[in-house]
Parts: sequence; structure tokens; C-alpha cells
Amino acid sequence: MDRNRTKLNWVVAGLLLGLFVGALDQTIVSTAMPTVVTELGGFEFYVWVFSAYMIATVIATPIFGKLSDIYGRKLFFQLGLAIFLVGSVLCGVAGSMTELVIYRAVQGIGGGALMPIAFAVIFDIFPPEKRGKMNGLFGAVFGLSSVLGPSLGAYITDYIDWRWVFYINVPIGIAAMFLIHYGYRESQAFRKQRIDWAGATTLVGGILAFMFAIELGGAETFAWGSPQIVGLFAAFAILFALFFAVERRTKDPIVELKLFKNRLFAASQAISFFYGIMMMAGATYIPLFIQGVYGESASAAGQTLTPMMLAVVASSVAGGPLVGRLSYRSIMLMSTAILAVAMTLLGTMTVDTPRWVVTMYMVLVGLGIGVNFVVLNISALHGLPGQYKGAAISLLTFFRTIGSALGVTVLGVVQKMVYNDRIAETFPDPAAAARFADPKALLVPDARAALPPEMLAGATKALADSISFLFLASIAIPAIGLVFVLMLGNARMELSKAGPQGGAEDGAAPAPIGH
Repeated sequence: MDRNRTKLNWVVAGLLLGLFVGALDQTIVSTAMPTVVTELGGFEFYVWVFSAYMIATVIATPIFGKLSDIYGRKLFFQLGLAIFLVGSVLCGVAGSMTELVIYRAVQGIGGGALMPIAFAVIFDIFPPEKRGKMNGLFGAVFGLSSVLGPSLGAYITDYIDWRWVFYINVPIGIAAMFLIHYGYRESQAFRKQRIDWAGATTLVGGILAFMFAIELGGAETFAWGSPQIVGLFAAFAILFALFFAVERRTKDPIVELKLFKNRLFAASQAISFFYGIMMMAGATYIPLFIQGVYGESASAAGQTLTPMMLAVVASSVAGGPLVGRLSYRSIMLMSTAILAVAMTLLGTMTVDTPRWVVTMYMVLVGLGIGVNFVVLNISALHGLPGQYKGAAISLLTFFRTIGSALGVTVLGVVQKMVYNDRIAETFPDPAAAARFADPKALLVPDARAALPPEMLAGATKALADSISFLFLASIAIPAIGLVFVLMLGNARMELSKAGPQGGAEDGAAPAPIGH
């Protein structure tokens, strides 16, 4: 970076706007979707509006991270933002659910560049003593977007038009591009490398097979043991075996496998994976509890996440100063302990648990999760040479997203098994049990009102028990994560002692990759 010509305030504002528009899109769309389905039809594609975006993001993230290391952050942040904005416009003009799903995938490709490159730029333009604060500020953007997104989406859908849920990205994105283009003056000190097309191809193919398998498996169309799902998992295994073989031999791999020999880097990636599972567990199953057990509306259930996301914001902001004073391990030990307590408390929920108590449990989850956005972004890069920044940060996002997707699937299987067992115990009559084979009957107000009180009480208790059991089982996640937290050792962020490019600027003198 050319520090004399770069306008730091412009760059920070541009990165914040870029991150905000990407994060906001993931929450603002959800409240508009019932209206979208009513107008466009195609309810069977409902879930794919979200899945297409997530799958495309997972695929694009490590590739954009690597390309930014080769050709520069500015180019690929702007390119990713441009693709995202084009996808937003296309989503706004979609005439069918099929088109909307395709255009959401285009959005996801662009979105895959925003987070990893933005955080890599922070490490390029700020010395270590300021990175904690900036990481906290940028991490808070995600919590803020989660708070504003549902309300803003509902307002736009009710009073303007659902298509503006997508169009609103355009002016914000253009402002971000303007600020980055004229404010960021990047140095040309990037080592030219050959693009690893074989690695990229096998990585994309393997991720596609894996994501389609966990998205489609267990549904009415494809059972987990069906030839289609087994075939997808087999394709994933084969393609990833080829990917690892290619990456070990190529000179400039798309994913530097040798980075995983670095204890701090490997531990940070693993922790990111487990935190993705825990965040998605809270974001998915607490609203289900509120709606299915308490009988509240879908919008009220969605608003339940607001306290959790505000706690994420508070934890992210507080984590900035902490990372400059304590070791990575000390901070993450506190975070893991809070999450373990939160999961334990969530595991005690029953139909009689007061609503405000559930809210307090959610605040604990948010406080435990938020700090990881700050700490892991710094610990993953501790001692790594500067040319690996983009790839390292992109892998954090990659593993967090994979954890979220895999967590929803695995925990969903657990919850469904326990729910079916409880329903069978509560309703010995197979005909009565079949009525509640799908808990959707408990999520529709009219359907709930038509149920006899005794039957409704039995079904809601079964649902409450299944969700509580899920959270009790989830205590194993922070327990496993604790092993990797301990691997962080006594390392902590150090003040800069060298110049602006690489070296000790990254928080420590560059350690050998196998350190």
C-alpha cells in the first residue's frame, strides 16, 4: 500500500459499506421471501434462494482470497462488489423463482470476495496495535446488519416493493466502489504466480458435490441412503482426494496446504469451523422454539435474534481492545466458557420457560460468539508471510460457512430423530402420531388453533424436548473447540517493529510455515 497517497478514512468507509451491503443481503431477503413466493410462485425453490447464495459464496471465497494475493486486493474487492451488484439488479428483475435462484448464485459469487479481502486490506493498511479495534468495528457490521435487515426488509416489502430489497444494494455498493477506487492506493509489490486451474477445478467440484449432498440429503425427494446422495458424497471424496494430490505438487497452489503446519493457523481455522456450527444452531433453532412452542408469529420469532446479534456487536467491539492486552488463548477460553454455559442453559428449556429467560440465553450466545470475529482474524495471520493474507482470511470464512451448513444439517437430523421419538411416545395411535410427523403443523397459527388442547400440549412438549436435547448435545461442540483453543498457546498480538510490507508488521516476525 502507498501510505502517502492512500486516504485511510475513505478506505475504511468503503470497506465498511461493502461489508454492510453483503451482510445485509443475507438477512433482509428472508422477510421478503413469503411475498416473493406469492408473486412468483415456485414454493419448492424457496430454500434454494438461500442455498444458491451460500454455495456460490463458499466456492468463491478461497479463490478470490488467493487471487487477491496474486494480483492485489483493490482489483478483486471491486470486481467482487461489481458482480454482487449485477446479481442484485438481476434478482430485482427476476420473473420466476428459477431465475431468482440463478441470480442469487451470481450474487453469492461476488459476495465471496467481500469479507476475506476487506479483512486482508485491514492488515495491509493498519499496524498491529490498531488491527484489533478495526477488526472489532468490522465484525460489528455483521451483527448490525442482522438487527436492521429483518425490519428493513419488512418495511420495504410492505410499503415499497420486494424488488427493492435487492435494488437497495446498488447505491450503497456504488458508494463503496467510489471510495475504494479513489481512496486506496495499493502498492504493486505482489509476487506474480501462475493460477492453479487444476486445483481450482477440483476444489469447486468437490465443494459443489458436498454442498448439494447436505442440502438435498434427508429431504422427501432424496433420503440419506439414496444413490443420488451417496453418489454426491463419493464424488466429493474423489474430487477432494484429487485436489490434495494436485495441491501437493503444484508450485503455486490455490490453497497453501503447508499453512496448516502452522499451529496457530490450523487451530484458528478449526475454531472458526466450530463457531460456525454454534452460531447457526442458535440462529436456527431458537426461532423454531419461539414459533413452535410459544405459538408466536414467524416475524416475532425472527426478532428473537435481535438480542443475540446486539450481543455479537458488543462482543466484537469489546474484543478489539482485549486482543491487544491478552493472549489469543485467554480471550477464546473466556468465549468458549460462555458458549458452554449458554448451550447448557438452552438445553434446560421447556414449554414453561419464560420468554425473557430465553432472551437472556440468546444474549449469552451472542457474547460468546462475537469475539471470535476479532481474535481469529488476527491469530490466523500471526507470523505468516504477507503474501498469504488473502488466502488465510478467506479460509477462515470458508470454514465458518462450511461449519454453518454442516451444523444445520447434522443438528437437524438429531432434532428430527428426538422429535419423532417423543411424538411416538406421546401419541401411541399411529394415525395421531402421523399428524405431527412434520412439526410444520405447530408453526401455522390456524392449524394450532384447530388442535384439541391436549393434543397441542403433547406436540409442543415433544418439539420443546427435541430442541432442548439438541442444545444439550451441542455442548460437545465448545468442548471439542476447547482442544483447538488450547493449541493457540501463549501467542498474542505484538506491536509492529518493521515497515509497511510483510515482516514483523503482521504481529510477529515471520515464523517458518511449519512452526
